[in-house]
Amino acid sequence: MSPAAPTPAYRRLSVEERRAQLLDAALSLFAHRVPEEVSLDDVAEAAGVSRPLVYRYFPGGKQQLYEAALRSAAEELRHCFDEPHEGPLLPRLARALDRYLTFVDQHDAGFTALLQGGSVAETSRTTAIVDGVRRAASERILSHLRVTDPGPRLRMTVRMWITAVEAASLIWLDEGKQPPAEELRDWLVEQFMAVMGVTAARDEQTAALVRRVLASEDG
Repeated sequence: MSPAAPTPAYRRLSVEERRAQLLDAALSLFAHRVPEEVSLDDVAEAAGVSRPLVYRYFPGGKQQLYEAALRSAAEELRHCFDEPHEGPLLPRLARALDRYLTFVDQHDAGFTALLQGGSVAETSRTTAIVDGVRRAASERILSHLRVTDPGPRLRMTVRMWITAVEAASLIWLDEGKQPPAEELRDWLVEQFMAVMGVTAARDEQTAALVRRVLASEDG
C-alpha cells in the first residue's frame, strides 16, 4: 500500500497578503455590483474569512474598504498607460487603449461605481482618486509626445480626449460592448489625431507635434 500524500502545511498569511486577499475579493464584488449592494459579509464570504477579520483590516467598515479598492483599481488603470517609449506613437496609444478597454470589460457593470462616482459611497477622497487617474493618463500621453512644458491648448486637448475615452467606455458598456473593442480602440486613436488636428490649427506647439507624429507613422 503506497503511503498517503503529505498534507500541505498550513501557512498563515502575512498582513500584506491578507490585505491583498481582502482587496481582491472586494474588487471582484465591486466590479459587478454597485457599492450599495455589497456588504462586508459578502466580502468576508468571497475571501473565505470571518466578518470580524475584515473589520480588523478595515476598521472604517465598507467605506474604507471601498476607497482602498478604488485606489487599487486606480493604480491598475494608471498602469494601462505604461508603455515603452519606442516606435511610432499611435501603435503605443493603441496598446494602452487595449489594456484600458480590457480593464473596463473585466469590471463590466461596476466600472461606473468604481471610477465614475454616482454612488452614496462617493466622497471628496474618492473623487480625488478618480481625478488622479485622469491626470496620470494625461501626463503619460504628454510624456509619449515628449512634451515637458505643454501649453494650455495642448494640455486641454489631451485631457478632453481622456474624458472622451472614459465616456466612450461607459457608453460601450451600455451598448452591450458594441462595436467590438478592437474597432472602438481604432476609433479612439483616430479621434485623438482628429482633436489634435483641430487644436493644431490654433496652436503651433500642437501643430509641430502633429507633424512629428505623422512623420513617424510614415517613416
